[in-house]
Formats: sequence, structure tokens, C-alpha cells
Amino acid sequence: MAHELIGDYEIEYSGQRVIGAEGWVANVAIFGHSTNPMHRNAIFPAQRVLVDQTFDDEQAAQQAALKVAHEMLQAHAHAPAGH
Repeated sequence: MAHELIGDYEIEYSGQRVIGAEGWVANVAIFGHSTNPMHRNAIFPAQRVLVDQTFDDEQAAQQAALKVAHEMLQAHAHAPAGH
């Protein structure tokens, strides 16, 4: 699983081959700041994103997953406090 750090957030993203079918799916997990280095604070637990799409290869699925994660963090940054 690949990862990227953006500020206090760690994004893990991957492409996973579909079992019994053609194509790859996009998976994302986002972790927020934690004061304990042995514990990660999952703000978006690992799961499939873009559930209606499959991709031709792992790299395309990974790129799509990372794009979704960036969009989620942007939306989170612009959300009103407490939401």
C-alpha cells in the first residue's frame, strides 16, 4: 500500500485486483494526528472508494484513490467547525 503525508494527515492508497473478474478497484484510508506514535487515528477507515468503477491496472486505481483522498481532505478542510 502506498502512502502520502499531507500536513497532519497520512493517506494510504492502493489498487486491488478484483477477484473473479477483470479490473482493479481503488482503496483509501486516511489517518489524522495522534499524540501516540504507536497508534494511528483513522478518520476514514480503509475501504473501497469509487465503488461503481473498475480500472485497467493497479496504477490507474492507485491514482484514482489518491485523487479521491485529496478531494476528501479538501472538503474536510472547508467544512464548518463541528461537522
